Amino acid sequence: MTDSVEDTTGPAAAPGGDGGPADGGGYPAARVRLLQDEQTTGPDRRAALARLTDEWLAGLLTRHATAAGLSGTALVAVGGYGRGELSPRSDLDLLLLHDGHADPRALAALADRLWYPVWDLGMALDHSVRTPAEARRAARDDLKVQLGLLDARHLAGDAELSARLRSAAYADWRESAPKRLPELHALCQERAERQGELQYLLEPDLKEARGGLRDATALRAVAASWLADAPRGGLEAARTLLLDTRDALHLTTGRATDRLSLQEQDQVAAALGVLDADALLRQTYEAARTVSYAADVTWREVGRVLRARAVKPVLRGLLTGRTAATGERSPLAEGVVELDGEAVLARTARPERDPVLVLRAAAAAAQAGLPLATAAIRRCATALAGRPLPEPWPAEALEQLVTLLGAGAPTVPVWEALEAEGVITRLLPDWERVRCRPQRNPVHTWTVDRHLVETAVRAAALTRRVHRPDLLLVAALLHDIGKGWPGDHSVAGETIARDMAARLGFDARDTAVIATLVRHHLLLVETATRRDLDDPETVGAVADAVGTTRTLELLHALTEADALATGPAAWSAWRGGLVADLVKRVAARLAGEPEAEPRGAEGPTAEQERLALEAGRTGGPVLALRTRAEPPAEDAPAADGPEPVGVELLIAVPDQPGVLPAAAGVLALHRLAVRAADLQLLDPIGDGPVLLLSWRVAAEYGSLPEADRLRADLVRALDGSLDVPARLAERERAYARRSRAVHAPPPRVTVAAGSSRTATVIEVRAHDAHGLLHRIGRALETARVAVRSAHISTLGADAVDAFYVTSTDGAPLTDAAAHEVAAAVEAALQ
Repeated sequence: MTDSVEDTTGPAAAPGGDGGPADGGGYPAARVRLLQDEQTTGPDRRAALARLTDEWLAGLLTRHATAAGLSGTALVAVGGYGRGELSPRSDLDLLLLHDGHADPRALAALADRLWYPVWDLGMALDHSVRTPAEARRAARDDLKVQLGLLDARHLAGDAELSARLRSAAYADWRESAPKRLPELHALCQERAERQGELQYLLEPDLKEARGGLRDATALRAVAASWLADAPRGGLEAARTLLLDTRDALHLTTGRATDRLSLQEQDQVAAALGVLDADALLRQTYEAARTVSYAADVTWREVGRVLRARAVKPVLRGLLTGRTAATGERSPLAEGVVELDGEAVLARTARPERDPVLVLRAAAAAAQAGLPLATAAIRRCATALAGRPLPEPWPAEALEQLVTLLGAGAPTVPVWEALEAEGVITRLLPDWERVRCRPQRNPVHTWTVDRHLVETAVRAAALTRRVHRPDLLLVAALLHDIGKGWPGDHSVAGETIARDMAARLGFDARDTAVIATLVRHHLLLVETATRRDLDDPETVGAVADAVGTTRTLELLHALTEADALATGPAAWSAWRGGLVADLVKRVAARLAGEPEAEPRGAEGPTAEQERLALEAGRTGGPVLALRTRAEPPAEDAPAADGPEPVGVELLIAVPDQPGVLPAAAGVLALHRLAVRAADLQLLDPIGDGPVLLLSWRVAAEYGSLPEADRLRADLVRALDGSLDVPARLAERERAYARRSRAVHAPPPRVTVAAGSSRTATVIEVRAHDAHGLLHRIGRALETARVAVRSAHISTLGADAVDAFYVTSTDGAPLTDAAAHEVAAAVEAALQ
C-alpha cells in the first residue's frame, strides 16, 4: 500500500476476454528494458517508469472510453504514483473519476478494462471509482485517502475534472488541518512505536519505520497545510537516498518489499555501488536521521502554530505536552532563555563572540528538559565555523559539556539536534568515525554514537556513587570511540580518548584515568562472567590493570552504565552480583587487605550440601528446579521492571567423565536454552567428590520439563543408553528444514594466556545454537582434559564461554597442548 486510497483486491480472470495481456501492448517489454537499463537509475528511472506507465494507462482509458461512448471521466494517479515516483515493484494507486452522469454498468465495464490489464501483468493495484464529491467525502472520513489526494495527478480523460478535484482536495486539507494534523501526528507516533526507529534497526523497514518514507510523505502533507514547514537542509537528498535503496532492494529481490533484510544487504550495496553492507546501513541511517530530525522540528512548529490559534488543550498536549503561554521569556543561563517551550538564544546573545554559548545553551536546555531551538543551533554553528573553541577547551566549556551529559534522558534529543546541525563533529572531530555506525551484534540496541550517548545517560544516574562524576560521564561518552578504527576498539579507543581528554581541558592525571577507563571498560564484566574469581591470578590481573581504588570505583559504574545502555540482554542482577563480587575482591587487593575467602571456602550452601550428600549416597545425579523472576539490577530504572521468569537448575553428580556434555545434551533435548552456567567441583563429601552444575535456563517454548524426566534422561545419557548426539543431530536436521539459514560469523576458540596459574582457560565465542554446549563438552572430553570449572554466558544470539581445564594429573596444559585443544573444540563447532 502507498499513502492513499482503499485497497481492493481484483478478480481472478478478465471479463469477456477484454483487458487481457494483449491490452498491455508493448508496455511489459518496454518496462523490462527500462528496469534493465543500468544507465538510467534513481529519480530518472522512477520518473521514466512513471511516464511509461502513464502512457500505457492513458491509452487504455482513451481507447475503452471512446469505444463505450463515455465522457466526463478521468484517470488520476494518487499516492506515490501520483508523485511520479514509481519504484520497480511499487503498486499503482488509481482513481477513476467521473462526473456522475455515466451509465453505472458502462462505467463498471470501463473500470474492468482498466484494472484487469494491471492485474494480468502481476502488478499490485489500489483502485477506486468515484465522483469528485464522493472522493471528498471519502477523504473526510479517512485521513489516508485525504493524504493520497494531495498527490493527485491527471493521467487521461477530462483534465478539468481532475483539476477541480485537486483544488478541492487542497482547500479541504488546509481548512481541516488544525483537526487533521494532530491525527496525522498520532498516526506517525503509533507507527514509530510499532516499527521502531529506522536509524537504529539492523533490518529496517525503509517505508514504515520512524525516519522512513512514510514520515517524509507526512512532512509534505504538513507543508501543504501552510501551517508549518520542515527544515529543508538535506531532506530531499535523504528521501531520494531512501527511494534509491528501495529500488535496489526491489530489483535484487524481485519482490515488493520495504524491509532491508540482513541477507540482502550485500547485494543491495553492490547494486548501489556502495562499499559494503555496513556502508549501506550507515548511509541509510544518515538519511533516516535527517528525516527524523526534520519531523521533530516540524511537529514542534505545528504545536506552536496550533497553540497560537487557541486549539483545545487536549490537542496541544497531543503535539507538545506543554501548555505554557506564548511570548513569555524565562532566563535559563547566560544568553539562553525559554520561549514558547524551547530553549532559544537571548536577544543580547552574541555567539560569534562567545564560542562556549552553544554548549551553555545545550546544557541549559537539557537540564530544563526542553528542546533546543533549531535557529539557535544554526546561529551557534555558523559562529563556531568562524571562531572555534580554543584547544585545550576553556574550563567553562568542559563544565558545560559535563553538565549536558549529566542531565539524563533529556540529553538525548538535545545531542541529536546538535548532531543534525553538524555541531558535534565540529566540537569533537573524532565523533565522525562513530556517527551512524551500525553494530551488527544483536545484543546492541543502538548505533555506536547513540550507544555512547545512552551510556552517558545511564552514567548520570550513577554519579552519586563516584568521587569524580565528570570523569565518569566523559569516559562513558568516549568508551567505544575506538569502534571507528581497525583492530581492538578498546586499544584504539585508549589512544583517541587520551588525545580527546587533553583537548577537552583535563590535566595529565585525569586524562590518564579516562584513558584507563576506556581501555578497560569491558574488563570487569568479562572477568566476572568468564573467569574463576577464586583464582588469585584473576583478581591480581584486574588490580594491576586498574591501579587505584578510585579508578576501580569509576570503572564499576562505567561497566554498569555501558551494559544497561547496550540492551536488555547485557545486564542483570546476576551479572551485577558477579561484577560487585569481583570489585570487592579487587578493592581489597588494592587496599592491601587479606585475600577474600574463596566462595566455596565456607562450604556449600544448605541446598548444595543436601544435593551433594544425596548424590554421593545414591551414586547418581540429583536435580533441583527453581522458577523465579529476577529483580532488576541495582540502580536500574524502575521502568525496566523485573527480568522474565527463568529457571535455576542445580545438578549434583558424583565426579565422572562426560558429565558436562551429557547434562548439556539433555537440556538441549528438552528445549531448555542455557543463559548462564557454572560448573565446580565441591570438596569431597561422603563417598567422594561431587560435580555441581548451576544452570540458568529458559524454555525455548512451551512449558518447563519435569525434574524427574530430566533426571531420568541424564541417567540414561551417562550410562550410554540415550544416544544424545544422534538425537540432537536428528533435531537439527528437522529444524534446518523449516527455518531460514542464519548468517553468523564462524566460531572462535582461543587460549586465554595468563588467566590462571592452576589451570588453562579455553574461551569459546560462537553463535548460540541448539546443542552448542553439548558439542563443546564432547570436544573437551575427547581431548582428554578435565574441566575444573566452567563459566557460561549467553548475550542475545552470542555465547561466550570460558572453561578452566587441566590435564588428567591436575596440572595446567602446556602451550602446545592448550592450542591443540582449542583447535579441536573449534573444529567441532564448524
